[in-house]
Amino acid sequence: MRLIKFLLLFITFSVSAQQGGMWIPSLLDGMNETEMANLGSMLTADDIYSVNKSSLKDAIGHFNGGCTTEVISPKGLILTNHHCGYSQIQSHSSLENDYIKNGFWAMNLDEELPNEGLFVEFIIRIEDVTNDVLAGVTDEMSEKEKQSIIDKNSNKVQTYYDKEPWQDSKVKAFYKGNQYFLFITERFEDIRLVGAPPASIGKFGSDTDNWVFPRHTGDFSLFRIYADKNNRPAKYSTDNVPYTPKHYLPISLDGIEEDDFTMVFGFPGRTNEYLPAVAIQHITQEYNPSNIAIREAALKVIDANMKANDEVRIKYASKQARIANAWKKWIGENLGIEKSNAIAERRAFEAEFTKALKDKNLESKYGNILPEFDQLYKDFAAINIKRRNFIEVFIVTNELMTMTLRAYQMEQAIKQNPDNFEKAKARFASTLKSIHKNYDVNVDKGVFKNVMPFYTQKVDASVYDKTALTDLDEALKLLDGKPKDVLKKLNKDAAYKYAKPFIDEFYSTINPEFETKNAPITALEKQYMKALMEALPDARYFPDANSTMRVTYGKVKGYSPKDAVYYMPVSYLDGVIEKYVPGDYEFDVPQKLLDLYAAKDFGQYADANGKVPVCFLGTNHTTGGNSGSPAIDANGNLIGLNFDRVWEGTMSDINYDPEICRNIMVDARYVLFIIDKFAGAKHLIEEMELVHPKNK
Repeated sequence: MRLIKFLLLFITFSVSAQQGGMWIPSLLDGMNETEMANLGSMLTADDIYSVNKSSLKDAIGHFNGGCTTEVISPKGLILTNHHCGYSQIQSHSSLENDYIKNGFWAMNLDEELPNEGLFVEFIIRIEDVTNDVLAGVTDEMSEKEKQSIIDKNSNKVQTYYDKEPWQDSKVKAFYKGNQYFLFITERFEDIRLVGAPPASIGKFGSDTDNWVFPRHTGDFSLFRIYADKNNRPAKYSTDNVPYTPKHYLPISLDGIEEDDFTMVFGFPGRTNEYLPAVAIQHITQEYNPSNIAIREAALKVIDANMKANDEVRIKYASKQARIANAWKKWIGENLGIEKSNAIAERRAFEAEFTKALKDKNLESKYGNILPEFDQLYKDFAAINIKRRNFIEVFIVTNELMTMTLRAYQMEQAIKQNPDNFEKAKARFASTLKSIHKNYDVNVDKGVFKNVMPFYTQKVDASVYDKTALTDLDEALKLLDGKPKDVLKKLNKDAAYKYAKPFIDEFYSTINPEFETKNAPITALEKQYMKALMEALPDARYFPDANSTMRVTYGKVKGYSPKDAVYYMPVSYLDGVIEKYVPGDYEFDVPQKLLDLYAAKDFGQYADANGKVPVCFLGTNHTTGGNSGSPAIDANGNLIGLNFDRVWEGTMSDINYDPEICRNIMVDARYVLFIIDKFAGAKHLIEEMELVHPKNK
């Protein structure tokens, strides 16, 4: 019974209606299709993924490589999260046109705003290329030799699979490198901002509500894909026209009820579902707490300054959200692992796995794996934390240290090859301009004072008064002259002189030690995955997320996070009003929304009880990258927009537990209500297809 219980949590093994898992859409025939039907789906595997006809996959895009988006009209209108489009919304904002605070709505095509560098990528088809990629690889080879052959084979594979001239391809590893798939892709690079609610709707509840239910956040934004006259990808041009998609999602006005089927289709970023217990213990008891402390120290400074100054609020809006998101996620992950007793459960599973090895005479082949994990993590833990502390301080939280790091990389590029001078200088200048676009030296100095003590006792904030890097014009002057002159000036700069020894240490000692100690863990994980499949062949294994297209399915479902507490699966506009605090940074509400609520002016977007649903819960297995993913009903219609998980359920990245893991979605009717009744952008509603599937 212990093994069966664990497999249910760990590898989604039952033949009956099942929840959990991130499945490859091209491989849904059979068991997955049956499971979805048992959960209430009316969709076939071919409806979801097909290369011969229009299918759901053709409406799902990878948004800028980090989120998911879906096409919701025949004119290339796409929907994603407000937080996914946040940097674009911010980049168009100013004190005069504060689109973060007031929202933005293009009332015609001419008002839609272009976004340099933003792209949406679609999957054309998926091919299993495992045999081709692993050709010539043998067990006797070193990991370096294996990877060299795999890289060469992967490059070769991409050259002989058919694709159009405007399409691209990439090979990705699955099951820890035991299987490989080729993805033929199509990338659109003319993506324009169409609409976004004010942050008081799109980010309602901010940090307090983040990762917590009940949520009342209208976390959505609208963009449009533009293509050339042949409907093919093209760089931004005024001659481009709205993209005509192969498929777009109709939107259901019938909403959801508890136990309704839900499918989330998207590009989950990264999970580690097959870690040994010793790894989970290291992550949650050592690694996470260290990161949490650094980010908490940074957020104290940033939050205080954002509340006190509107200009700072605009500049740091995207940075603060990025820092706070993982900070709170890690806290919830730790809570979930503790609540579910995951480490003890994993150790119990490992005992059963060891027994299975013995029963199948596989001890000599795989019996070394778990003891090796224990020893490797004992040696790895300290350097893993030290390396991550460097990343948190020098890349994530403090911008002056980020500038010194990029300056160091420029110096090394020039020293390695003087011919790199112009290219390296241009790259560093671009970084400086990007950072200074939204930079406040006083905020950054406060962050430095708070976070640097977590990395070193040598804290010298006086460098802020002596460095050229905190002023863009002065920083760019460092780049004037010949290579020798530039490097001489750079090495005299106070901040660079302070930071360079730490950066030297990172590249010469810390990172090499990390890579040396991480390499055997990675190799052992691949062997462990193979061992699991041999020792327990009847179990079903979904591959870890790796930013490729996946399907996850489940049901609308409430949950109980603690004794005597139960969360219903749907939240309503009533809850927004209950949380409303005038003038509050997180819980203020626009007057127009208050007026609509008071007048009960909900249009066709209220449910049967006359209430406007805002968010709902599901048992779908999601992670970062699923932000913006569509929640799809049993008939293939859009019913919501994935944007979050419940706090305790963030542990699903390493331990999915169907009892407490829930994803949070914005109800599609709330999205439509805000677009129509709040923004008055009825022209956008008119280009969508609104349906009533439950009335059939």
